[in-house]
Amino acid sequence: MNSRLAPLSAAIALTSTLLASHSFADSSIEGRITDEQSRNSYTEAVVRIEELNREVLSGTAGRFRLPQLKSGEYTLTVKVGGQEVERRTITIKDDETKVIDIVLNQSEQPIEELLVIGQAAQMQRALDRQRYADNTISVINADAIGQLPDANAAEALQRVPGLSIERDQGEGRFVRIRGISANLNSVSVNGTQIPAPEAGSRAVALDVIPSNLLSSLVVTKTLTPDMDANAIGGAVEINSISALDREGEFYSANVQMGYDQQTKQSNPAYGLSGGNTVMFGDNRRLGVAAAISFDDRKFGSDNIETGGAWDFEDEAKLEEAEMREYSIERQRLGAALNFDYEHDLNNTFFLHNLYSKFSDDEQRQAATIEFSDPIAAGEMADAEVVRELKDRKETQEIMSSTFGATHYIDAWTVEYKLAYSKASEDEPDTIAGAAFEGLDDFNDLTFSNTRHPKLYGPSNLYDASQYELTEIERTKSYTEDKQTMAQLDITKDFNLSDTAAFVKFGIKTKIREKSQDSDTWVYKDLSEDSSLSMSDFASGEPDYSLGRFGPGVSKDKVRAYMNTLDRDSAFDEEDSTLEDYAVDEDINAGYIMGRLDANRLRLVAGVRYEQTKLSSKGNALNSADELITVQRNNEYSHILPSAQLRYQLGDSTLARAAWTNAVVRPTFEEIRPNFTDDGTEAEFGNPDLKALEAQNFDLGIEHYMDSSSLSAYLFYKEIDNFIYQTDVAGSPAYSAYDEVITFRNGDKANLIGIELAASHKFESLPAPFNGLLIAANAAVSESDAEISSYVDGDIVKRDIQLPNQSDVTGNFILGYENEKLSMRIAANYKSEYLLEVGNISNKTADIYQSSQTQVDFNATYKLLDSLKVNFEVANITDEPYYAYVNKEQYNAQYEDYGPTYRLGFTYSSF
Repeated sequence: MNSRLAPLSAAIALTSTLLASHSFADSSIEGRITDEQSRNSYTEAVVRIEELNREVLSGTAGRFRLPQLKSGEYTLTVKVGGQEVERRTITIKDDETKVIDIVLNQSEQPIEELLVIGQAAQMQRALDRQRYADNTISVINADAIGQLPDANAAEALQRVPGLSIERDQGEGRFVRIRGISANLNSVSVNGTQIPAPEAGSRAVALDVIPSNLLSSLVVTKTLTPDMDANAIGGAVEINSISALDREGEFYSANVQMGYDQQTKQSNPAYGLSGGNTVMFGDNRRLGVAAAISFDDRKFGSDNIETGGAWDFEDEAKLEEAEMREYSIERQRLGAALNFDYEHDLNNTFFLHNLYSKFSDDEQRQAATIEFSDPIAAGEMADAEVVRELKDRKETQEIMSSTFGATHYIDAWTVEYKLAYSKASEDEPDTIAGAAFEGLDDFNDLTFSNTRHPKLYGPSNLYDASQYELTEIERTKSYTEDKQTMAQLDITKDFNLSDTAAFVKFGIKTKIREKSQDSDTWVYKDLSEDSSLSMSDFASGEPDYSLGRFGPGVSKDKVRAYMNTLDRDSAFDEEDSTLEDYAVDEDINAGYIMGRLDANRLRLVAGVRYEQTKLSSKGNALNSADELITVQRNNEYSHILPSAQLRYQLGDSTLARAAWTNAVVRPTFEEIRPNFTDDGTEAEFGNPDLKALEAQNFDLGIEHYMDSSSLSAYLFYKEIDNFIYQTDVAGSPAYSAYDEVITFRNGDKANLIGIELAASHKFESLPAPFNGLLIAANAAVSESDAEISSYVDGDIVKRDIQLPNQSDVTGNFILGYENEKLSMRIAANYKSEYLLEVGNISNKTADIYQSSQTQVDFNATYKLLDSLKVNFEVANITDEPYYAYVNKEQYNAQYEDYGPTYRLGFTYSSF
């Protein structure tokens, strides 16, 4: 039997047994856990029936449900934040649905100080959720005042074991899970997968989602059959706020001012959230929650890069370098509006809406120096110099609306969702490059320092009159990604031989449409008849910390001149047409799974089926120099079984094992049908690419104590159809070509690693040291993939590590908190990783990102019960971005950002 089909047989056998069994346990317990004094509902509280060893976590609105119980007398306990807050004896009759509402801190009771806010609260609630999950997950919770410990979702997730982030201009944007690229992970909001605004990509940037809109972030590392299978590394679930988690009216407001040391700019940020729960007759409840946030950040960076342009034939000699100075303004607007309606304990409905707008206004001043001959540090040579301006404003928007309901009908649970989401990226008028070329070569240029080269030259190098405007490239583009989803899940609870079990099955359909429309104008030979001196377009010299830059270019003057030119005659029909494409992707899925508890063992097994239909349309330039329309279709399906075990070794220790399968479709850039072919050189997408398939094996142990936790996990991933870019010129199909760039499937890639995590709160120490807490985690991994190309007609192969995969990632957090003060210093480390394969036949051309360690600090002080002041410092040690080629001392890119400071106030009604 095919090994991948074995769990299918197990799932069918388990389901048949369960459906055939006669259930004598037809009673249930359901209720809510609330706090009369704080008006909180407690999510992630542990509700346990001691005699049956059955536990469940309370969910939204503090609701919990334990079905399929036999009649009898039981002990019910409740723990919140690791503290036992309720213990009572209950009696259940046959065919009874017993409603038990647990109200803590009632007026006649002494008020218990429950752990619901601050670092320790976040840590404990996350650990509880991880501990009692069926599968392997990591959780970051906002505390009861709705504050995540980092500025955005991406930067919060970098604290999770096995996760690291990709930064852009020093800000965390994309998340890698266990070394797997962001394109191979999934992101969803309130159960709805989020499309990607970037052209060609599936990766979703998480910095566009402000933290005050969120209640929790959940990273699932071992998928269950009821989840989308499109996550080889893992799946990120973003949950937004719900009014039902509170009783009555609540609100919170925060204001913050930031300071960017690199540019000396001040940056405001504002946030407001609130909601209300309205009671109707018969205990019906309607919760309405809303949040809005705005952030305006002005900052910049200084950059020196070679792009790997070194000649290593004898000694390392530099061929060219580029100085860049960035001035950036990023605005983020986020809003959420959520409706939750509880008709009764058995019927709930919700409508959750999220909107995010990210505006990136960037000006880049650049000076490119190309030496006449490669030179070593300290040597001199003549050089061509081009000064260039790039000016663009990019706006990304993401919106998501999800309607759903849950119905409990005796032992059955019926859930359904309808969702629509849309992402877009708009660049309405970009100066892709306004080039000012030197009137002649400049003499006697040199540089020092191979890590971040500092360039020197004669005085005329810095004279604007020595340059003339030769070309302006102007572009506009619009990318749109829309997705519609419908989902139905049905669960049947059983009691099999005195053990709890269920079978679950469902169907899901997703319709996705991704398109790009781009136009290009090129104004050429602008100084052919009469010279357009840079002096007429010059601005002041940029404040550049990596050397002397020379004159900058005024964007306003360039735009004013550009608008006098004939736009129609500059239109580049070829480039404009070749960038346009549309891809329709339909995914239909179904699954069946079961869960069985047998004393200390929990088994979850099942199988998922996914069918993918692709239809793509694009444009091409063929060897006859004709622009043509190209259409391609593709269809494939996958059977994806899984099995997961959770075994309770002791009261505080459990072991997990999992075998899962995942499938990720190629990116839209890789499968778009567009191509260019002039008979000797070609470049094309590959609509026939196979989807990446992964078998995942996980084995771990977790140990929990009152104030500590330890965990260790081994993981192994075997990835089929690994995709990479290559040159197939010289292959049998392209033997007459000099260069043919495309994408192809490799055979296999492998990833193996270990994750370690520990946390401890020093509660046993005398005051004030009992407020100390630490958390640390590390992941060590190793990967291998084979890539190939053709050189002189012969195939050349070599092994590489997976791109963007760090061998070591780690976090260390030292915190302190008491009733008024909370402080945290956090360090994040990631080792070097392969950024780009330079030449398949020559690994010395590969570009690596160097290791990075970033240290951040934040502190919060309670001025009043409802008013807090917070102070944050990001990138305390001014860690730069550095990429190198061949050896670490040879620059590919060096970029410096400086630290950022923030001071803010938060006022809340709760």
